[in-house]
Amino acid sequence: MALDNVTLKIADKELYTLLGPSGCGKTTFLRSLAGFELVDSGKILFDGIDVTLEPAHKRNTGMVFQNYALWPHMTVFENVAYGLKIRRKTKNEIDQRVRNALNMVKLGGLEKRTPHQLSGGQQQRVALARALVINPEVLLFDEPLSNLDAKLRLEMRAEIKRIQRDLGITTAYVTHDQEEAMSISDRIAIMRQGKVMQIGSPKDIYFKPENPFVADFIGQGTFFKGKVTGQDYFLSVTLENGTIVKAVPSDPSMPPKTGDEVLVAIRPENFQLNGKAENKFECTIYHISFLGKTQRVQGKMGDLTVILEADPDIPLEVDKRVEVCAEPEHTLAIKLTEKQ
Repeated sequence: MALDNVTLKIADKELYTLLGPSGCGKTTFLRSLAGFELVDSGKILFDGIDVTLEPAHKRNTGMVFQNYALWPHMTVFENVAYGLKIRRKTKNEIDQRVRNALNMVKLGGLEKRTPHQLSGGQQQRVALARALVINPEVLLFDEPLSNLDAKLRLEMRAEIKRIQRDLGITTAYVTHDQEEAMSISDRIAIMRQGKVMQIGSPKDIYFKPENPFVADFIGQGTFFKGKVTGQDYFLSVTLENGTIVKAVPSDPSMPPKTGDEVLVAIRPENFQLNGKAENKFECTIYHISFLGKTQRVQGKMGDLTVILEADPDIPLEVDKRVEVCAEPEHTLAIKLTEKQ
């Protein structure tokens, strides 16, 4: 996917994630940073220095790939040492730096093993150690956890964040996994079809989506189309089924005006069952999922789907009709454009 006039600034020591569906251009952006892809226009600056035309081996970046990219015939030590050897470091320096890197990723003592003797999580740690051992200025991750099972993904997320924080290394991280991005990132850039749709902290991305794509892509939610029919402290929005709700603009800097088409978005945790909040809806339950500390309930309101979270101790049944409500402060109005 080609990039369409993408401008991003990653701060020093920041873990910055590019998040989006497959084919949106995020890996192309990462490979451009690494020097594996040449850009047709624009510049790439590292600490103010133009590296746009510099070859990959002169950019001092460390890359962690999705498929680990380990040499199968080499030991763990040899895989991690490879980058130092081609930089002609001394044997003593290589030995010390490799052992420090392996200890950092908790693989000390496994130096003599080969990749096929390691688990997937251990192989990914070797790939991380290999990227870190060269002391890169920028650390790059391309979907590093997608080949791991759920438990290992959680473990490696925490490890990557710990190491990045301890080293204070500037990091660009690519993933299509929303939960992964939300859990480790300082800031996130949401991408779609080569364009950046929104940049912000995980909290801002989740609670203040600036467009329908971001609202729908991040987490789950209930979405109603409607039109702004009044403006006071809150926006009055008339939904397609005639229901009137009060809402706040998701982007206060560019609030929708009376007559504008909007998408009303409510997150599952912001619904109440039989509560006193002003925005009220009636729906019929058609699916209930037990999630431990909560139960996720899906209901139908005509052709519209309502998704909410409820206390697991509340007795609920499929085909039961319930009233749900949401505070106007937690009801977002996102302006729609003609293409949306």
